[in-house]
Amino acid sequence: MDTKSFSSSESQSQRHNVPYIHKVGIPPKQDLLKEFKTTVKETLFSDDPLRPFKDQPKSTQFMLGLQAIFPILEWGRSYNLKKFRGDLISGLTIASLCIPQDIGYSKLAFLPPQYGLYSSFVPPLIYAFMGSSRDIAIGPVAVVSLLLGTLLQNEFDPVNNANEYRRLAFTATFFAGITQATLGVLRLGFLIDFLSHAAVVGFMGGAAITIALQQLKGFLGIKHFTKKTDIISVMKSVFGSVDHGWNWQTIVIGASFLFFLLSAKYLGKKNKKLFWVPAIAPLISVILSTVFVYISHADKEGVAIVKHIKKGINPPSVNEIYFSGEHLLKGFRIGIVAGMIALTEAVAIGRTFASMKDYQVDGNKEMIALGTMNVVGSMTSCYVATGSFSRSAVNFMAGCQTAVSNIVMSLVVFLTLKFLTPLFEYTPNAILSSIIISAVIGLIDYEAAILIWKIDKFDFVACLGAFLGVVFASVEIGLLIAVAISFAKILLQVTRPRTAILGRIPMTSVYRNIQQYPEASKVPGVLITRVDSAIYFSNSNYIKERILRWLTKEDDHLRKTYQPRIQFLIIEMSPVTDIDTSGIHAFEELYRSLVKRDVQLVLANPGRLVIDKLYASGFPDLIGENKIFLTVADAVLTCSPKIGQEV
Repeated sequence: MDTKSFSSSESQSQRHNVPYIHKVGIPPKQDLLKEFKTTVKETLFSDDPLRPFKDQPKSTQFMLGLQAIFPILEWGRSYNLKKFRGDLISGLTIASLCIPQDIGYSKLAFLPPQYGLYSSFVPPLIYAFMGSSRDIAIGPVAVVSLLLGTLLQNEFDPVNNANEYRRLAFTATFFAGITQATLGVLRLGFLIDFLSHAAVVGFMGGAAITIALQQLKGFLGIKHFTKKTDIISVMKSVFGSVDHGWNWQTIVIGASFLFFLLSAKYLGKKNKKLFWVPAIAPLISVILSTVFVYISHADKEGVAIVKHIKKGINPPSVNEIYFSGEHLLKGFRIGIVAGMIALTEAVAIGRTFASMKDYQVDGNKEMIALGTMNVVGSMTSCYVATGSFSRSAVNFMAGCQTAVSNIVMSLVVFLTLKFLTPLFEYTPNAILSSIIISAVIGLIDYEAAILIWKIDKFDFVACLGAFLGVVFASVEIGLLIAVAISFAKILLQVTRPRTAILGRIPMTSVYRNIQQYPEASKVPGVLITRVDSAIYFSNSNYIKERILRWLTKEDDHLRKTYQPRIQFLIIEMSPVTDIDTSGIHAFEELYRSLVKRDVQLVLANPGRLVIDKLYASGFPDLIGENKIFLTVADAVLTCSPKIGQEV
């Protein structure tokens, strides 16, 4: 064989050994209107709500439309006696829990006790017809009652301006409902997700402590108590009344029944079959303490009692809502805040129990249902109602099957309002304080806080900030801190995305973060970086400067160790989901900076949307189409073939 034929066969052999490198696909041009429709659909209609209506006759579509608004028409067709039995038991159980709680929670909102009962009569009925959750129990809750009471008393004194205070409460409830329903109709439910889980844990824990501290007035029998909610003011008020304000009979009643309630709760937690014990314990406490006070005439010894609870069902209140005037804006502002907190709590509760029973809760339908019930409630003397976690948990464990359990509870409250309210006249305020304290203790989720600390320190800062804000300042300050830190985290993640240097995992063609995989080796003459975020105007300049800092640092290190300088900069773009004009402009500036350093810019695996925008801007023509690869391995193989052959 001559030399010419040998060299020819050798070159053919080399060509056969070169791995196949697939080109990056260029997506076909998208129709602008079609792309806009797709974006809107994914943003607002990701659950494809109109899918059941396709290819259906008009009559069926009409019925499906009614079922979408009133889910009871759908599940009601399969309702039977077996399900009713479960709903009846759970409805009666949560009614025994809600009646004493409602009387106590109304005091948190600085409203007469009947308004708490009103809010467990009308709203649950509306929700039962329109809600999509089978397990959620509707009524007043401690956190929203405290928040509403705090914000309202900043505008009116609940004692000296009781009429204006009550009217503003109904106005706030009306706008809370409007806010909730509007978010549902416009399918903007994702907005409530901006309040992070960590912030909610901290806010709820702080609110629980604040609520418990507020109950010291009734628990200790103090007549003159601070209107402030921060822990320092409350402690000053409590210990400043030691000599002349505490009532020992009240303390004995409160402490005895608080011990009984906590013991019942502990028993129910230890043995799930005894779930009904902590559920009926509040009602038993009310009955026993009321009988005791009535027989012993303890009210004449300074034990404060509920006194008169107005008999009868909800009177209409539509004429009391401020639809004009200077107080309209106050009600609107308070309503938005209360409505968002109530919505966050209800949706979280609904999703929690739905996941346990493996069914779906439609977040937007929930918002419409909650909004409608609060709008109607504001017109029937109710204040803001939402899902109660304690009652929903009891409802779940009692074996509820559908929202009929809310109807049963509502009917029991109706009978109470109609016939039984005079029986609560001698109920001591101390027992209501004990019931509220035992109820809110469960809101302090220290285990979740510890887990947050272990997982994400910044999340823990949000949790702690919200907690301290509520405890040491006020509920609204704590809420403001929770929202501010949640947004700060989003902004930080958007404006300062993570970047990484990649190295090759030994014996593979896989390139990973060298901090996660210390055994990964860098490629001589090549710097491989990865951007873990979309590239927008808010972070494009930072990403460009961060990559140049990586390059400068690497060059300095190579110069000191007498190694070959960097000739290629490969940017792994798999995590880059999108890029805007500012991002492309930053890439162009990066390219010009690299040209001055005699370094070539290479891109690896840009996504469909990114590559489409890059080609639209002409960026591949600037760096060369042969500098865009499907994988990092392909890019390394081309830029540094010697390394590629060693793999």
